[in-house]
Amino acid sequence: MSTRINFTKRTLEAIQPSGDGKRVYFYDSKIRGLVLDVTPNGTKTFRVYRKVNGKPERTQIGRFPDITVENARAKAESVNAKISAGEDPGAERKAIRKEMTLGDMFALYLERYAKKHKRSYDNDENLFRRYLTGWATRGLSSIDRNDIERLHTAIGEDNGHYAANRTLSLLSAMFNKALLWGWSGTMNPARGVPRFKEEQRERFLYADELPRFFKAVQQEPDTAARDAILLMLFTGARRSNVLSMRRQDVNLERAVWRIPLTKSGKAQNVSLAPIALQVLAPRLAMHTDSEFVFPGRHGVGHRSEVRSAWDRIREAAEIKDVRLHDLRRTLGSWQAAGGASLPIIGKTLGHSNVATTAIYARLDLDPVRAAVTTATQAMLAAGGLE
Repeated sequence: MSTRINFTKRTLEAIQPSGDGKRVYFYDSKIRGLVLDVTPNGTKTFRVYRKVNGKPERTQIGRFPDITVENARAKAESVNAKISAGEDPGAERKAIRKEMTLGDMFALYLERYAKKHKRSYDNDENLFRRYLTGWATRGLSSIDRNDIERLHTAIGEDNGHYAANRTLSLLSAMFNKALLWGWSGTMNPARGVPRFKEEQRERFLYADELPRFFKAVQQEPDTAARDAILLMLFTGARRSNVLSMRRQDVNLERAVWRIPLTKSGKAQNVSLAPIALQVLAPRLAMHTDSEFVFPGRHGVGHRSEVRSAWDRIREAAEIKDVRLHDLRRTLGSWQAAGGASLPIIGKTLGHSNVATTAIYARLDLDPVRAAVTTATQAMLAAGGLE
């Protein structure tokens, strides 16, 4: 049974199931093809019903009242515009139902979701490249819970619990999106797989390790990676922020680098100690045709990884258990050893702890720079470079 009415919130809320165990359909009198599908149990779902290439096509928009009438109409108009332009609005859903590979699904997940909603989507790219490329050609339905549990265990044993848990989270997110976007599977095989317990890391570079570390860094042949790694240490900034550093955000005269968007969702002014300026100045004089301080391959975009160089440095310095993120912790630890207060350290590292945010906001950059300078000079002295 179908009826044409003017969709309003009050009208749709008043609609009741048919009572005879059958679905009922209500067509909006204003937007072509917009339908409210009401099931026998009272679930109300917006859809667009149109013929595409002579065949009926149903495009789901969402449930009422989670989706408002105004949003449903806007999305229906978007679907109608695609049909008018000769596009099939269900093509993406049909492609997923034809059994996409994990590699295809990751590409779709990256473009449709991660790049639009995650600032650190490059972490997903790195995880997939390192741990999931062997499954790239496998169909989604061929991957079951046992497969995922075995992979999770193997990564945990070979690369650590953190990497294993992040890979599991990525797989779970991908399968959730596949189900949402029309994959014919019935469940997420990554759901419920037990995660490893992650212990709080306290690793940083100690005084006796710094001479070996700086020597290995100086010998690193990839000079761009070398400079990026040094800046991670001397500024305490995250890898993704250092590698995406833009020229326009660095002011050498003021010794300040402005990060437009950090993990906390806010901008951050980073104080540059003299040693950081020594690293940055020659780097800024290079590749002036790129907006990035560390341009990507062939000058396109920015560099996204320094892992190969970091692995060589760790090997040469005999610090295999130190991660890139531990460089950030190293600066904070040496600041604390130099007598810097916790608010100063928080300001340096851009922490977003709610209890101390107001204190951070009132701190001037001068004492922050002084604390960074003291810490970096202490590290250089311990490393035999000063």
